[in-house]
Amino acid sequence: MTDSRLPAVPVILAGGSGTRLWPLSRADRPKQFLALHGERSLLQETVLRARACCRGAPIVVASEPHRFVTAEQLALVGSEDATILLEPAARNTAPAIAAAAHRVAATDPDAVMLVLPADHVVPDTDAFERAVGAAVEAARAGDIVLLGIEPTRPDTGYGYVTVGTGGPDAAGSLPVERFVEKPDAERAERLLAEGSCYWNAGMFVFTATRFLQELVALEPEMHARTREAVAGAADDLDFTRLAAEPFAACRSVAVDVAVMERASGARLVPFAGGWSDIGSWDAVHEVAPRDDAGNALAGDVLARDCTGSYVRAESRLVVALGLDDVVVVETPDAVLVLDRDHAQDLKLALATLARDGRDELSTHRTSYRPWGHYESLVVDGRFQVKRITVAPGAVLSLQKHFHRAEHWVVVKGTAEVTVDDAVTMLTENESVYVPLGAVHRMRNPGRIPLEIIEVQTGSYLGEDDIVRLGDRYGRG
Repeated sequence: MTDSRLPAVPVILAGGSGTRLWPLSRADRPKQFLALHGERSLLQETVLRARACCRGAPIVVASEPHRFVTAEQLALVGSEDATILLEPAARNTAPAIAAAAHRVAATDPDAVMLVLPADHVVPDTDAFERAVGAAVEAARAGDIVLLGIEPTRPDTGYGYVTVGTGGPDAAGSLPVERFVEKPDAERAERLLAEGSCYWNAGMFVFTATRFLQELVALEPEMHARTREAVAGAADDLDFTRLAAEPFAACRSVAVDVAVMERASGARLVPFAGGWSDIGSWDAVHEVAPRDDAGNALAGDVLARDCTGSYVRAESRLVVALGLDDVVVVETPDAVLVLDRDHAQDLKLALATLARDGRDELSTHRTSYRPWGHYESLVVDGRFQVKRITVAPGAVLSLQKHFHRAEHWVVVKGTAEVTVDDAVTMLTENESVYVPLGAVHRMRNPGRIPLEIIEVQTGSYLGEDDIVRLGDRYGRG
């Protein structure tokens, strides 16, 4: 059967680590990996949306710390053929897109690239496919194209793009006149009143050659360094690691500033199918299903006499009474309560948490690993209790500790446990003691997830007290 999808390669930018949706989004699991609009994560929705309209296998640009969760989420939506390109350092969107362009050009210089952020919501997929189709047509004719969102309000949180006169070309694209950085309220209202302006959503379409032509003219150093990073890339399990030294030598800059604002003959395809970058809890409330009183409720929530509020419970019952235009987000280790009108002020509170060195700013109690995940249940001085879940067939690293001993109790499944020279099979309600300094490993040989309770005791319980002697997943 003929593949009717567009001839384009999706490039998904998934390297962000924003905290504007704290406490749910944190550096160790930012918003692109969260299910904020439906049952799938924003990354998964983006990949599926791109695959529905483009026939090329996706390239997902991700950060090193998130490599395993990226691979896991892609596998869950049947996208194992995606290339996961790992950034050795955070350098914003321009170097990330440049590396992807070099990668694509090495195989097909004329291939069209559809560049998408991994953390946006696009409800109308039909309108999205039509806009992408027009952009691909313009890109194949040699244009460098962006999708412009038709604005619905004078929002000060987005950048704007204005277009020139003369109407659309045969592909439906308009000539870009200028880019406007996030304006103040007065200027935003003036832009909407003037007409011919669009929000810049960071969605771009161009051929690999066209982008690299602009890059070598505008940012020759970045062009050279990202080309070196791709040429020196190495495959590692399911990932492709960009060469660290040349990539880290790139300046950290957004693609808008580095290329798009200075590109010759850039064009814009309007998109009116609904869009949000859900960059605040107020924005999450706007895209969520709401009841007759304007409330959006998620999780185990009991709300009475509330209006216009967003209440989310992650781990326990939350009761909300008599609240108007309030955001409440509960997680196991932190609760956020704010007035919706102050959603953009969250950064002030986060700055205080950063100044005080609070772990809740960047890490969750649940930490994800290539073999599964663990949840910290109790941390108190010289002991810590965790619930550990190991996926079927997965195995933890062969390791030892200098400062702690461990006691493992199996509560579900079967564990193959190695302690020094002894190998033991444990089932539910059985346990094993791992003395300080013992070389040990745990494997799940079964077909269901293995769950254990781990009790650590010792003078130091940090995760850096792990000496790995062997690891399936290549961790040092």
